[in-house]
Amino acid sequence: MAIPMPTRQLFIDGEWREPILKNRIPIVNPSTQDVIGDIPAATKEDVEVAVNAARRAFSRNKGKDWAKAPGALRANYLRAIAAKVTERKSHLATLESLDSGKPLDETVWDMEDVAGCFEFYADLAEGLDAKQKAPVSLPMESFKSYVLKQPLGVVGLITPWNYPLLMAVWKVAPSLAAGCTAVLKPSELASVTCLELADICREVGLPPGVFNVLTGLGSEAGAPLAAHPSVDKIAFTGSFATGSKVMTAAAQLVKPVSMELGGKSPLIVFDDVDLDKAAEWALFGCFWTNGQICSATSRLLVHENIASEFIEKLVKWSKNIKVSDPFEEGCRLGPVVSEGQYEKILKFISTAKSEGATILHGGSRPEHLKKGFFIEPTIITDVTTSMQIWREEVFGPVLCVKTFSSEDEAIELANDSHYGLGAAVISNDAERCDRVSQAFEAGIVWINCSQPCFTQAPWGGVKRSGFGRELGEWGLDNYLSVKQVTLYTSNDPWGWYKPPC
Repeated sequence: MAIPMPTRQLFIDGEWREPILKNRIPIVNPSTQDVIGDIPAATKEDVEVAVNAARRAFSRNKGKDWAKAPGALRANYLRAIAAKVTERKSHLATLESLDSGKPLDETVWDMEDVAGCFEFYADLAEGLDAKQKAPVSLPMESFKSYVLKQPLGVVGLITPWNYPLLMAVWKVAPSLAAGCTAVLKPSELASVTCLELADICREVGLPPGVFNVLTGLGSEAGAPLAAHPSVDKIAFTGSFATGSKVMTAAAQLVKPVSMELGGKSPLIVFDDVDLDKAAEWALFGCFWTNGQICSATSRLLVHENIASEFIEKLVKWSKNIKVSDPFEEGCRLGPVVSEGQYEKILKFISTAKSEGATILHGGSRPEHLKKGFFIEPTIITDVTTSMQIWREEVFGPVLCVKTFSSEDEAIELANDSHYGLGAAVISNDAERCDRVSQAFEAGIVWINCSQPCFTQAPWGGVKRSGFGRELGEWGLDNYLSVKQVTLYTSNDPWGWYKPPC
């Protein structure tokens, strides 16, 4: 599809600026493997300029222009951004599919969620002023106390490539709503729509420096952003390994961080379900977004009474998934994002086979697609809990299946992981679903479904899947500090010390 990629620069202080070292990174279309454009490559020199711009914007006019401005003012900007995203929805979705390989139907949905996220946080920004000076009940009548919620300052936002714009906006919208100023470093594998968001911010007149975008490599732009002494907080979404490095850098300055990291989420299917409904959810939970979801329920636990028939259903449903160029009508599985990711996933599958697992379906390139980073939807059986494929995050369209005989065994298998982002259970027994959901060691639980996500509900994990919560009111709290103010109201002296003569 001959759609030109916009040629952008870094977005700093409300302007497009060429990287100081003038380097650029090619954009590779994962469907064709063709180079279709390039993005600017920021380095530590650009990070310095961007952070300084964000710092000036935060303190400009003693904060009255942004950080201490009425929440309604910030809400107006967020709503204007949402309107522009909606206006450009089709173009943004097209660019994102070209850049990331996600099916067009998915990226259109993502853009609707992007606009909705800005609208949601506009409402919270507007309501923030009314919540200031919330009283605190004290046991002594001579004191009164209240709480102020204030923006943390300059925040560094480091985001992934699987939802290039949406996951960036999960951080951008609440941080701006809170009154912070932001420097966004999206993944170099899919940055195009984040630069288009910068163009929208410029178009709606967002004050200079409030929002800055630095595209580039993690080692050259992300690392110096995380370590910068003038950045007050880092919010990161990505792998456990990179998140650990970000935490280490932030720890040197005791800088707060929030982390949404990897996952190896379980889905438990009991023997009282509609097999077709459960099979579709099991596949959606793992193959949505081309299998590149941190919360993917890629460890499927099936009751032994229905295992044989259920696995047959999975294969039949998988054969019906259309794997194609993201722009073909009905595409439900596009290419993975890059050659590196493609090779990594195939290596996971090869290792599983060498360890004794059975590749029941898929496991390689679809025969009809000779180019692009396409991998068939893959179902692997005969796995053991010690196998790499069962324990490590693949981040691709690979589903592992294991059986269980009792509820207790299923819960034990589900929780036997370093990760704890998501977990799901499918059963017609409501009491059982409640027991299992409480027993799961995960930050997100789905009952009779997998993967639905709503801006209004909290999102985040436990264990090595990170800490902190995004979305909902919790997402706004991520970017606010709480200040206690206590007032002595009595006219009487305190009387602790004996007064001088």
